Amino acid sequence: MSSTSVGISDLSDEILLCILRYVPVCDLLMNVAKVCSKFHTLCHDKSLLSNVNLSEDYRANNRSFRNTLKQLANHVQSLSLNGCYWLAGCTVDVLACCRGVTHLDVTGCRVSSLRLSRLLSSLSLLRSLAFDVKIGFNLAALTSEAVDTLSRLSELRQTLMTPSYGVVPCCAQLRKLMLQFDISDVTREGVGVSCQLMVGQSSVPHYQQLEEFTARLAPGEVNQTLLLLYLAVFSVHVPKHLRVFLVSIPGPNPVHWPAAPSLAQSLGQRGDLEALQLPRSWLDPLSLSRALEGNSPKHLSFSRCPTIWPQVFQSLMEGGVKDATQLTSLNLSGINQVLYSDSRSVEDHLASWTVSRLAECCCSVKHLNLMHTHYHHENITRQEGDLHLCASLAKFRHLQSLTLPACALSDGINTPQISIHHTSPSALLLGLKKTPRVGLQNYKADSDPSQSGDSTAGLNQLLAWCPLLETLEIIGPGFISVLPRLEPCSRASVEPRGMCAWARGVGDSHLATLGGLTRLRCLTLAGLPGVLKGTGLVQLAKQCKDLQVLSLANLGSLKTMSYTSALLDTLKQCTQLQELRLEQPYLNANTSFFEALSCCSCLQRLCLISRSGTFDSTATETFMARCGHVVMCHMFMGGTLVACRTLEKALLDRFSEARPALSVVIYPLQHEDLPSVIRGIPLTLLDRLTLFQSHVAQPPHLSPL
Repeated sequence: MSSTSVGISDLSDEILLCILRYVPVCDLLMNVAKVCSKFHTLCHDKSLLSNVNLSEDYRANNRSFRNTLKQLANHVQSLSLNGCYWLAGCTVDVLACCRGVTHLDVTGCRVSSLRLSRLLSSLSLLRSLAFDVKIGFNLAALTSEAVDTLSRLSELRQTLMTPSYGVVPCCAQLRKLMLQFDISDVTREGVGVSCQLMVGQSSVPHYQQLEEFTARLAPGEVNQTLLLLYLAVFSVHVPKHLRVFLVSIPGPNPVHWPAAPSLAQSLGQRGDLEALQLPRSWLDPLSLSRALEGNSPKHLSFSRCPTIWPQVFQSLMEGGVKDATQLTSLNLSGINQVLYSDSRSVEDHLASWTVSRLAECCCSVKHLNLMHTHYHHENITRQEGDLHLCASLAKFRHLQSLTLPACALSDGINTPQISIHHTSPSALLLGLKKTPRVGLQNYKADSDPSQSGDSTAGLNQLLAWCPLLETLEIIGPGFISVLPRLEPCSRASVEPRGMCAWARGVGDSHLATLGGLTRLRCLTLAGLPGVLKGTGLVQLAKQCKDLQVLSLANLGSLKTMSYTSALLDTLKQCTQLQELRLEQPYLNANTSFFEALSCCSCLQRLCLISRSGTFDSTATETFMARCGHVVMCHMFMGGTLVACRTLEKALLDRFSEARPALSVVIYPLQHEDLPSVIRGIPLTLLDRLTLFQSHVAQPPHLSPL
């Protein structure tokens, strides 16, 4: 070994196969396979070509996709083109040659009724299908061979963009049905959409074999009405094998479903419930108790269900479930939320001792969401033993993702104006208070916490005992995105910015402390007025070298962007960053900003949102030339429509040929046509754009597509 050089071809086949799994399939077959006969054989190994995911091969064009699909024809069994919105219809037609495919995902692709019919007629072995039901879909256009294929499906995922049953009436053997409702109440022409189109269509079968039902809704009455039509058969008969029932409806007032109590009772009687999520208007304490009794669920979501929170904790901690140690995902977002009120009492806050007991009972939880809850450390009682909430959370030793309200990090030490016996000030008095001077709470690296007035003792305990955290979201109670997608209806239930004074105590010292999470991959910070200069961001970025997704919104003052310098230093440290979403009033996307952003050489997706922000067209184009992996550039800023359209066209004309998947949207945030522009963005990219809708503690069925 010391006298000869060893090349990659000298490695064993097993090691080479492990390496080749990280190479995109298009490159694998079109380039690597041509190196030598050994690599040709390895690149066509069954372990590499049986399960193929082409959904993020953004640099592959139609020609390379067609050649790849033809070579995969005799090998592939599971094939995903999820989100390949840039592929031409003729490229999708090549899928018909992959006759051995059993699992196919063409969500986001150009699949019409006729094209779907041709595919299904050729893929007789298909057992799992995912696709979009677009405007103009016609079930009658399917051939008898296609209907026969659908009759044998066991899994179906539909993204509904128009009121329709899709292909569900043809799928009598479904075991898993996943639905995403994305229908606007108004068309682009301003015409209202009605579910009366459903009249006369075939009725949905009775789901005799159904085991899993999931539905994720975008806002709108049409989506909720259509959901009830899909659920109509549950009022008559609940499938006896049903073990997963997940329904996510945004907004404060989800439509009522009278059959929910009978469903809950049926789920509780069988004892095999794995996952449950119901809108708050569908739940009551008795129904919840019946649903959980005798079950050992793995995922539970009680988002925005404040009326049943005592029953939730009682069921999980006092034997209301068969085995609480099986629980791995728990969503308690807003469960004890009392809307902004002067009468909020200590009982309305999370109790650290309750969370501590919960951690002991549900010791296997990996994903936890506590957004829109409150915890004020100065309100603890002696019964709790002065235990900080973060110390209680540290008992969840297996945590991988966590969403917290900002006030959960505060020790209350640097907010002396707050009294233990005084609740949050009224909205009227907030307008009379003097605005704190910028720089007063600035954090300096290596400073003494006791002298600076900041305390991160509780947060340090969390970091010490939860080293596996990869996803962290810290969201202030007053955060409202300027550009929401799935939660515009929740604005009425969000507490006004500044109402929770404890949240204002979270500053740069806390962000610097988060740098101890060396495994952190995804970080969201939103609505934190206590972050003034952003120096803690720099410390965090220096330690979290593997950060891949960063979402920042409304940090510090909304009247001026005071952390610009620190932001530029932060971006220079994020060499592994792949996604950046930045929402801040008065953002100046100038030459300095894009030069710093160019240090993120792995960046793929960029979204800037700033109502009064400005941008430099030349600097933007230079940045796109330097960062060749960027396939999504969305900027919703100030400026004129002409300037935005000019830059958008220039970027598309210059870079589209080399980047087939390139999506560029440059648009004035104040423009009246903005809603129609948003609806025109591919869903796969739009879900990436709205990173501030917390998906922590959501099961894979309800995660972004």
